[in-house]
Amino acid sequence: MNEHQPFEDLRKSEGEGQEYWSARELAPLLDYRDWRNFLKVLSRAEQACQSSNQAIADHFVETNKMVTLGSGAQREVEDFHLSRYACYLVVQNGDPTKPVIAAGQTYFAIQTRRQELADDEAFKKLREDEKRLFLRNEMKEHNKHLVEAAQQAGVETTLDFAVFQNHGYQGLYGGLDQKAIHQRKGLKKSQKILDHMGSTELAANLFRATQTEEKLRRDQVSSKKQANKTHLEVGKKVRQTIKELGGTMPESLPVPEKSIKQLETVAKKLDKK
Repeated sequence: MNEHQPFEDLRKSEGEGQEYWSARELAPLLDYRDWRNFLKVLSRAEQACQSSNQAIADHFVETNKMVTLGSGAQREVEDFHLSRYACYLVVQNGDPTKPVIAAGQTYFAIQTRRQELADDEAFKKLREDEKRLFLRNEMKEHNKHLVEAAQQAGVETTLDFAVFQNHGYQGLYGGLDQKAIHQRKGLKKSQKILDHMGSTELAANLFRATQTEEKLRRDQVSSKKQANKTHLEVGKKVRQTIKELGGTMPESLPVPEKSIKQLETVAKKLDKK
């Protein structure tokens, strides 16, 4: 994880192990040399935080920092303590033409989601089947948003969307398209791939879907060709991050014994009881 290690190297902790990043230290790492320009990025990130119904004060804490001037003297300057979520919003609202911003967008998105799930005690207590049902429902919801974003980008027909989806799968699954994944999993043509994934594989696909949707909208993609390329690139980035985190590649993960449909049937029977 060498290319992403500097992000973690800047992490600090205070009482009760709460982590934060200094905006002053993060700015040059994200290739922002002018603090005034970085303040504009922070402002957009705060607006995004508020739009997500999160309290800005919980993620962007105003503070001061002592810096050493060229003369050796020190003076106090404005700073912010940023939560991991705030850092995620900062890179999402940064200049995507900067290579370090592009890398950070994938990295913080995945790390933030991993932390959310790790912190969710209720999620921890769920059995694997329940995790699968939860993530599959999340996937259904986010696929709707992805379809909408793709349509706005010029992906119009059913065939267009099938091609678009294949690009995402090929990026995430090392070149395998939907048909090849079906064959690898031993599925029938009528069976949906997402219904035969474990929670880890579903989570990887959820990252792919959410990040592709955001990138299509953020970059204002307006052609089928560019939309397909975007989906392929996001899939590849998610795959690369899984590799850097030491995870198992999605195509190598085991196929669960029961499908989502079977799990839903069992859940309905239990609800009736």
